[in-house]
Amino acid sequence: MSELKKDIISIADLLTIESLTIPDYQRPYKWTLKNVVQLFHDIDMHISKTSYRLGTVVFHYDEEKNQRNIVDGQQRTLTLLLAVWAIIEKRLSKIDRGLLKEQIQRLSSPVEQLLNDQTFSSDISKANLRANFLEIKRIVGRPDFTEAHIDFLLNKCQVVIFTLQNVSEAFQFFDSQNARGKDLSPHDLLKAYHLREFGIPEQHLKAQSVAGWESLKSKTLEKLFADYLYRIRRWANGERALYFGKNQVDVFKGVNLYMGDAFPYTTSLKIAHHYTDEFNQQYQRKVDGQYQKYPFGLDQPIVNGRRFFEMIAHYQKQIEALISNEYESSDAFLGVQLSDNAQKILQTLNSAALYKNKRRTGDIYIRELFDCALVFYWDKFGVTDLSRAIEKLFIWAYSLRIQRQVLQLSSVDKYVVEESNVFKLISQAIHPSQLMALRLPMLNDELNRNNSGKNRGNKNQSAVSAKVYDPLVILFEGMGYYE
Repeated sequence: MSELKKDIISIADLLTIESLTIPDYQRPYKWTLKNVVQLFHDIDMHISKTSYRLGTVVFHYDEEKNQRNIVDGQQRTLTLLLAVWAIIEKRLSKIDRGLLKEQIQRLSSPVEQLLNDQTFSSDISKANLRANFLEIKRIVGRPDFTEAHIDFLLNKCQVVIFTLQNVSEAFQFFDSQNARGKDLSPHDLLKAYHLREFGIPEQHLKAQSVAGWESLKSKTLEKLFADYLYRIRRWANGERALYFGKNQVDVFKGVNLYMGDAFPYTTSLKIAHHYTDEFNQQYQRKVDGQYQKYPFGLDQPIVNGRRFFEMIAHYQKQIEALISNEYESSDAFLGVQLSDNAQKILQTLNSAALYKNKRRTGDIYIRELFDCALVFYWDKFGVTDLSRAIEKLFIWAYSLRIQRQVLQLSSVDKYVVEESNVFKLISQAIHPSQLMALRLPMLNDELNRNNSGKNRGNKNQSAVSAKVYDPLVILFEGMGYYE
């Protein structure tokens, strides 16, 4: 393998590398306004640091053409190039700091040359480059983007660069870096992010806070996020929640109570944060043994750092307790005596003997939908009217099962977001009665697409005979939702 050269350089140095080239084989430029806004938010958040690492750039040095081709890091490099050119256009003539002004003047020629040397055939690239450049010009032209921000971007923001002379080895290195990245699951990325978000007063609590997280298996965390937390938070906000991956981790990034802007909405979060700690640390707790839990809510803003890890530990225990209670053969649930209908619902859903289709893919999706809704209700209203909630949420969720012959995850997602969003209703409700007032459809054999062929019988069978074949229909009929 040829020599691998590694260095850490500033953004100003990156953009003045001679013969820097984005080769034709690179994919289109796909960064959007979201990425641009996040970049400048990060700059603002970390401006007090002596340095801030923006990422990695991998080069292939073509000795014959004396070119440094970007193999990895194109998106970030192009965005930084746009940022510096926007600063030259919008701010150069207004810079007061002499040394900074001289540096930007020196950058003007190489940056302009670098821009002129690039060609983009993709319409996607052209559209994103234009939209992002216009947005960056707005950002750097604002009074709150100070000369200190410009200096920080040019001289304290850094990238790690790797240079290889063999193009095959450069791509091999790129692939190996990506392969390592693929080992990081979404929850691993969130762990790294929230460890960085610990406030200075809480640095000593890192090990204690992460202990619960570390005790959980990766598969457990994966299921917790993908099947429950992500879906509930997205659906409660009226948004699609098909799959949880690396591109969706922002759903679990929130507010840092020790850094950043003190927006009015954060006041209640700060009160809860500090009051909980103060209450638990008072000497009286050594006498009365009381402990106040932080008041988490599934749809509340995420508090970064310590509270995030506490929140995950809290909901893992809550959801595990609720699901295990669902599967117990008992007339009580979470310590509450259930109604006959609620008991029959849970007994049927949990019995492979009674509900022979419970392990079909579509039926699993509906069970997950029902469980998510029940978890969210319990999180919001506790055990108040729990039996009625189980009945209502069962009819709401399994109405979709009965009306569909084939059921995919996309069907469930569309049902929630576009047709009947119980999660949004629960999120906005101030009393359980608002859920109980939800109007649900009356089903019949004409609407029943779940029972076909051998499961339902032929057209000449009586309704009673058809119902015998389907435990869901029997439950619906018993509660007055099937005629």
